[in-house]
Amino acid sequence: QVQLVESGGGSVQAGGSLRLSCATSQYTYSNYYIGWFRQAPGKEREGVARTLGGGGSTFYADSVQGRFTISQDNAKNTLYLQMNSLKPEDTALYYCAAGPWVTSREYFRPASYNYWGQGTQVTVAS
Repeated sequence: QVQLVESGGGSVQAGGSLRLSCATSQYTYSNYYIGWFRQAPGKEREGVARTLGGGGSTFYADSVQGRFTISQDNAKNTLYLQMNSLKPEDTALYYCAAGPWVTSREYFRPASYNYWGQGTQVTVAS
């Protein structure tokens, strides 16, 4: 069964940090690639990071490269998105999603993912 539950969102000042969690089922963790997305009001959903559940290469969108980092806890089937040096433009509803292997051109396309969590809100004040 595919399961994704995000947590860890909140409100911070610009320059601050947050760590989001994506708790998954063992089946999800072992069989899917996991992506992190965000969607701000009035904007399209944007992919920010991607990795293979259980460990593997990570990929980041240019907008977060050097500030966001994915990590994983295999014992808990959980992935984390560490977000540092946050900016007001990072304000959005953040989702984790699970999907199959795709080519690199499709890493950050929402259509590349079949399953989605409910999202967690991140608000960065200036």
